[in-house]
Amino acid sequence: MRPYATAQNLGDRSHQCDATAVHTTPDGVTAYALLDGIGSTPTIQKWTRTAARRLARAAARHGNAEAGLRAVYGQYAAEPDRADPYYREDLGTAAAIVAVVISGQPTTIAWCGDSRAYTLTGGTVTCLTRDHNLRRVFPPRDDFPGGSRNRITSYLGATYTDDEAMAAVNHPAIETHTLQPGAARLFLASDGAYEPYEDAGHALAPLLDGATLRTVARRFADGAVKTSRDARPDDPYADNATVLIADIPGI
Repeated sequence: MRPYATAQNLGDRSHQCDATAVHTTPDGVTAYALLDGIGSTPTIQKWTRTAARRLARAAARHGNAEAGLRAVYGQYAAEPDRADPYYREDLGTAAAIVAVVISGQPTTIAWCGDSRAYTLTGGTVTCLTRDHNLRRVFPPRDDFPGGSRNRITSYLGATYTDDEAMAAVNHPAIETHTLQPGAARLFLASDGAYEPYEDAGHALAPLLDGATLRTVARRFADGAVKTSRDARPDDPYADNATVLIADIPGI
């Protein structure tokens, strides 16, 4: 049985522009990638799927999530057309997250954007990432609702360096987390998957628990779309929802 499962729900978007990819090297290094494409067109859909595969391969071959993401980030950033100061939708962009699992070694996680990584261990869910969006840059206060969480501040396809991002939004272009060896359920999610549950105040642990990964993944993605629509019965709208769940074995 595969140690991972993925699920997607189109929601109310015109195209499914999220994507997942998994790559395992001959020596057993596995990389899991999830991308949330920015936009909803056939071009973005195709670009995101290609970028997800490219990221998973690079991360697995480097044996490290950060090294893989930085390599692919740099390749896209170096494309000449990305120097155009005007928005170029046809080039493709996405919030990206990747995790590299090597038996007996720490699991490395790297991201740019607002796709998230969680773990479920002993019935407790822990978020391992911090969103790259304006809500992080301008947190809510009593007299201020905070920046928009829908305006992301770093993404695959951007051209700024860590230093440039720090100067502009006070976080680097790419961030990382290291998970020490041990059994855990790893969960990657696009914002369309986690936000509806977060907004509704639903606990994630019961949703991520279960013996069959395929069932858990499908239940989570479909439930996210339903929860999003239920929150706005007069004007229902749901984003693409995509999840990847992997069981990481103990040493």
